[in-house]
Amino acid sequence: MLKSRLPNVGTTIFTVMSALATRHGAVNLGQGFPDFQCDPRLTEAVTRAMSAGHNQYPPMSGWPALRSAIAEKIARLYEHRYDPDTEITVTAGATQAILTTILALVHAGDEAIVIEPAYDSYVPAIEMAGAIPVFVPMIRDGDDFRIPWDRVRAAVTSRTRLVILNSPNNPTGMAIGPEDLAELERIVVDHGLFVLSDEVYEHMLYDDRRHESVSRRPALAEHSVVVSSFGKTFHVTGWKVGYVAAPAALTSEFRKVHQFNVFTVNTPMQAAIAEYLQDPTPYETLGAFYQRKRDLFCEGLARTRLKPMHAAGTYFVLADCSAVREGSEASFCEWLTTEIGVAAIPLSAFYAAPREAGLVRFCFAKKDETLTLALERLASL
Repeated sequence: MLKSRLPNVGTTIFTVMSALATRHGAVNLGQGFPDFQCDPRLTEAVTRAMSAGHNQYPPMSGWPALRSAIAEKIARLYEHRYDPDTEITVTAGATQAILTTILALVHAGDEAIVIEPAYDSYVPAIEMAGAIPVFVPMIRDGDDFRIPWDRVRAAVTSRTRLVILNSPNNPTGMAIGPEDLAELERIVVDHGLFVLSDEVYEHMLYDDRRHESVSRRPALAEHSVVVSSFGKTFHVTGWKVGYVAAPAALTSEFRKVHQFNVFTVNTPMQAAIAEYLQDPTPYETLGAFYQRKRDLFCEGLARTRLKPMHAAGTYFVLADCSAVREGSEASFCEWLTTEIGVAAIPLSAFYAAPREAGLVRFCFAKKDETLTLALERLASL
């Protein structure tokens, strides 16, 4: 008899809402991927890499030039130096990096603290490691969210091994500040914990806000695995290329799992990204690029009965739908998709035990004409 390793996992809300959007011809602002092309220079670099014969296995840890470019970028932005040979690993996207980190650091019976609402891969990865997720919900603070560090500290037990941090945060758009890093560092150092810091939206910060990477604080960095994503940064989510930065001892354990998970990542894309990273302009200008889209979309939402919340980062924004229609967030999203022609995701889907807050998530990583069409349809609300 087949015994499921993940008996509580079914079809994700993202798949359900995308299928519903397709069936009804709705503008899909549910799933988080751009509907525009990447910089042609990047695809041209892939072609050059293929033509140059870079089509066989790269080193297990990643294309050397790419690891060096990643180390230089982190040093430049966050003033922390990782050794590209022993502390940087290229991964098949951020989700693989997250699973591999958890499998490497968390063991059966351990506890891992998950700050909710949270990206949906964290909990299944913890469960596959035989560990126990412990949930600490963020606090809604006006039109923003914040992490209650006193509750995080209270959640630590003798079995706690890992804290998962995601900033800028999917789905809330919240971004931590320096004081948050200081609080996290105290908890981690006091209790000898590890941190998985999901920083895939590190370059999508708005209103002159600085990204607070755990790499900025040496004591915290010594306990942390940092995950990021070129797919998110360079609008190539289908390439599935990301990376992990961590101290050598943690990297050694990470690579033990990585080599038997994916072993390595497609070569021509790695070579192309390494070349592309020599110019910092694409990631330096990303915040301004998406801030304009955020403002365009939120200004349009503000003219409806939907109330947009503050998005300090990511390419998502939450909106309060309680003034539009009664019922659950999921039923609102179904109605919005089928009757209004715009797909969104209920915030309740990002909690292990659904919590209703009257909030839904929109993705604004879309062409201006896509956002404009969505706003035209939402104008009836």
